Amino acid sequence: MYNSSELLKQLGRNIKAERVRKGYTQELFAEKAGVSREYISRIERGQENMSILKILNMANVLDTDIKNLLLF
Repeated sequence: MYNSSELLKQLGRNIKAERVRKGYTQELFAEKAGVSREYISRIERGQENMSILKILNMANVLDTDIKNLLLF
């Protein structure tokens, strides 16, 4: 069972893994997603709670299925 902190950290790790697989820097990913690099950094460290629509946007920018980001 996950608590909220663990869940956000795992989501951040999943997003980072997809970003790295895609070959994007945080800066490039942030630009494509329309957010700041600092926001991406907070997500990847599990410090940002995103809406499902924001997660879907991240998946679309990364050209991956949302399931890949939500595997826990």
